[in-house]
Amino acid sequence: MYAEDKILIGCNENVNVSLSPKLANRHGLIAGATGTGKTITLKTLAESFSDLGVPVFLADMKGDISGLAKLGSETEKIKTNVEKYHLAEMGFKYQAYPVEFWDLFGAKGLPIRVTLSEMGPVLLSKILNLSEAQQGVLNIIFRVADEESLLIIDLKDLKAMINHVVENKDKYESQYGAIAEKSANTILRSLLTLEDQGGNDFFGEPALDLNDFMKVDDNGKGIINILDAQKLSLSPEIYSTFLLWMLSELFENLPEVGDMDKPKFVFFFDEAHLLFDDMPEEFAKKVEQIVRLIRSKGVGLYFISQSPADIPDDILAQLGNRVQHALHAYTPKDQKAVKVAAETFRPNPEFSTADVISELGIGQALVSVLDEKGVPGIVEKVDIVPPQSYIGAIDDTMRSELINLSELKPKYGEAVDGLSAYEMLLEKIDSNPNIESEVAAVDKEIIEEVKAQEPAPEVVPEAPQQEAPAQGAESVLGDLLGTVLGGGQPAGGKKTKKSAQQKMVEKAATQAMNTAAREVTKGIMRGIFGQMK
Repeated sequence: MYAEDKILIGCNENVNVSLSPKLANRHGLIAGATGTGKTITLKTLAESFSDLGVPVFLADMKGDISGLAKLGSETEKIKTNVEKYHLAEMGFKYQAYPVEFWDLFGAKGLPIRVTLSEMGPVLLSKILNLSEAQQGVLNIIFRVADEESLLIIDLKDLKAMINHVVENKDKYESQYGAIAEKSANTILRSLLTLEDQGGNDFFGEPALDLNDFMKVDDNGKGIINILDAQKLSLSPEIYSTFLLWMLSELFENLPEVGDMDKPKFVFFFDEAHLLFDDMPEEFAKKVEQIVRLIRSKGVGLYFISQSPADIPDDILAQLGNRVQHALHAYTPKDQKAVKVAAETFRPNPEFSTADVISELGIGQALVSVLDEKGVPGIVEKVDIVPPQSYIGAIDDTMRSELINLSELKPKYGEAVDGLSAYEMLLEKIDSNPNIESEVAAVDKEIIEEVKAQEPAPEVVPEAPQQEAPAQGAESVLGDLLGTVLGGGQPAGGKKTKKSAQQKMVEKAATQAMNTAAREVTKGIMRGIFGQMK
């Protein structure tokens, strides 16, 4: 609950524990055993950030977070806490929140799609559980695609590229190194498994623009983006890799903003252990680097898991705001987890932190937040502030209505299968035997123009040379396309009737412009994870 420039997290008889918005980008942790109230805490924080005008992203693992979109209703426990801690006087009221539903499979939300070119070989290797040798072959395949301007958008593009590189390995091995057919075949088999897990739905276009996650509604409330993860949780590699991709994209693309009065965006990682289980050391270092630096870009990260022990120490040390629900100490392993959790808090002389962790009731938690100087506060035992939205899941009818009303549905609702590596390599467009080279030329010229970001020279041979006026990148691309598609005539010149061949090239070039302009800013490195060898 957001009140008086503070995010109220919990209360007891003596103190209200609140988080300062300007320290919310110092990241946080929500931990506790199943059924102890982590979801309630997640919803309460998401509501507070929304009230503050901060967009939020979170995953809904069980379906019950969808209740954020529905007006809350009174229960006996909520009524008791509202009266006990005078929450109504601080602005507590039942309300619904602006929600955007997303689903990697497109069933319970707007479809989320990512191009394989954007994902890159490193993160894709994580999904496919490839060995180092197999990852090396995949790196070569992506490098060839980059060099030859063959866009790898979806799985059929990648399979076509694998076959192309293997069939022409004599041509490529002298430049890129050995290309083992056995490794290539293993990758192809892994792609079949990925297809069975829904990869054909996830990889494609229109690709997700993360700016669409960072919006507010007409009343200034931050949109709460809910990723339906009930089915996705059955494919933990896809789930964890998608979140890593999102984190990398935010880090790479958001500008530095320094210290802000409130976060620009808040990202909740539910089931955080799925991110770190069996994570290679080099991956963990990259994640640690992002967590350390991304707060300067106005992003707050909150990890949700059963125990702090699920989070690597280097990352745990950066999570300054902590909410610890109950942990059970039935076994020696459980007892060790309780001890680890207790040691992450600044002690309170009034009680033993380790003892209290095992005694907390549902909806109670130990909470410590950073003070105005950025120092962790003394841990307090509190009742978590109840959500103002509905506790539980909404029905499918309401969900469908909200999805249909979304202003983003026209943008993401339907998949687009444009010209990419599959079509070019298999020569599906056969009206012109030279169309492959023409489209590749368009793609390469577009990339060069975007890189240069300079005025385009006059390309009509017959015209006398004149100094070109200053143009923006969009105008440069427009003139380039007008020249190529118009048979040497710049955009804006006299229109002529296009042949079928020209229309084919135009379609290809438009697709190339939309995708290549985005890809050129990434290059082969593809963000921070692309720098891994």
